[in-house]
Amino acid sequence: MTLSQTHHIRSLSGTPLLVETNFSTTDFATTIHASSVWKSSSPSLKCKATCQTGDLSDTLSPPISPCRSPIRVDLTSPFQAFTTNIIEGGSAHNKKEKGVPVYVMMPLDSVKMDNTVNRKKAMNASFQALKSARVEGIMMDVWWGLVEREHPGDYNWGGYMDLLDMAKNHGLKVQVVMSFHQCGGNVGDSITILLPEWVVEKIHKDLDLVYTDQWGRRNFEYISLGCDTLLVLKGRTPLQCYADFMRAFKIQFQHLLGNTIVEIQVGMGPAGELRYPSYPEQDGTWKFPGIGAFQCFDKYMSSKLRDAAEVVGKPEWGHSGPTDAGHYNNWPEETQFFRKESGGWSSPYGEFFLTWYSKMLIDHGENILSLATEIFTYTSVKISIKIDGIHWHYGTRSHAPELTAGYYNTRFHDGYLPIAQMLAHHGAIFNFTCIEMRDHEQPQDALCAPEKLVKQVVSTTQLAGENALPRYDEQAYEQILKASTLQVDENSGEREMCAFTYLRMNPDLFQDDNWRKFMAFVKKMKEGKDGHRCLEEVERDNEHFIHGKQSLVQEVVPALVH
Repeated sequence: MTLSQTHHIRSLSGTPLLVETNFSTTDFATTIHASSVWKSSSPSLKCKATCQTGDLSDTLSPPISPCRSPIRVDLTSPFQAFTTNIIEGGSAHNKKEKGVPVYVMMPLDSVKMDNTVNRKKAMNASFQALKSARVEGIMMDVWWGLVEREHPGDYNWGGYMDLLDMAKNHGLKVQVVMSFHQCGGNVGDSITILLPEWVVEKIHKDLDLVYTDQWGRRNFEYISLGCDTLLVLKGRTPLQCYADFMRAFKIQFQHLLGNTIVEIQVGMGPAGELRYPSYPEQDGTWKFPGIGAFQCFDKYMSSKLRDAAEVVGKPEWGHSGPTDAGHYNNWPEETQFFRKESGGWSSPYGEFFLTWYSKMLIDHGENILSLATEIFTYTSVKISIKIDGIHWHYGTRSHAPELTAGYYNTRFHDGYLPIAQMLAHHGAIFNFTCIEMRDHEQPQDALCAPEKLVKQVVSTTQLAGENALPRYDEQAYEQILKASTLQVDENSGEREMCAFTYLRMNPDLFQDDNWRKFMAFVKKMKEGKDGHRCLEEVERDNEHFIHGKQSLVQEVVPALVH
């Protein structure tokens, strides 16, 4: 039995717009927000520098006061609901459990192209090991390109049914990601899963269905939000396709919603994140720490930009997005648009464009989130979206990489507060990345500041978190533990993250030394603010338990690598 399991486990290596359609779907929400009409940002989101003296040279700092969000979005209710929805004996607790539950991301290829579980016996043994480590549950991508691959409306849930049943049998909770993006081309993408074949067919007939940069380079990771409400996908809009997919998932897995499936994370862009594909790694287009490029040059986005410029009486502003913003791998000071002195980003045109560009993205999120919350009403699952932690060049005035990705976050403008407000309106969870990073670990010449970025977001709202890159060292775990307390100032109180999702389950995680550290980390996270022992002490206390489970873990590693 031991030898068999050993073999198995190592083998896992805003204006309302009415959309009219004859498509035969039921209870589809037809009221969405059109972003073609430009509106200026709320006065509370923008400010001018109050310092009249001294040098305003670039320093590692978030937007200056009052941009540092004197308003903190209250997500207490949805987060309380999420953390109390840990089912025990079929009923939810009446009060919040202490500490932060830890989930583990599944491998990207957990379900194969033939819709069966990949390395099923190894997966089963891995679940057993995770449960022994007191992990709360797993996160799994449900790929649009696999489930609805061949024909519109024809869903094959295949391996996902087996995986979810397996998780249920092991007592693991599941965060399910509605992955409406292509896998491949981003950091950590080890496989390629394209969009559904019939969607790819339509894209090849109309390349403007995907995001496009100023040089005409197309990005096939995700459908351009510029055509969200257009009947471009065989009689349906992209929004309808996303809604139909989620509705079909709900019908298929109704019996698991609220008990095994506790969260639905809705993909809204490349890598499942609410952003534009501004820094594609595929084919070497972008390399860290380049500023990326704006993605608004397809005909659908261009049309909306022209409309927005007409509304404000500046039709010349609608001719194009910025063409002086450099290339993917430039640095801010190498460009006219992003340079700190008299850069286009701080001009009237820059304010208009960046407000429009970011509002288009937020409205895209709003539209999909409205559909998701309606579809999953009364299921007890929580809805979340993921926001990317773009920390490089954060110390500059313009925050160029955040701007090209669609986050209007500069020295003088808070880009995360409007996102948090949108999520709070729907009671959804703000899931943020780069939680494990420290400022001094990053290239200082690029003014990277992940800790300051996280602090800015935490000061705006409560959140759940993920690490951006695989880490197994105590320094990363300590940083996650620190961030999980959401301790910004003396008014932070007893707030904690509602959950943390660890990237990712792979053979390295189950190596002896890594596994010991991970188990201690999970235990410390569950202790929350009440825990006062250091990781090393918890790791020592765990030794007797680890030895008792050592044979199980030793069985996992060889199965994952075959």
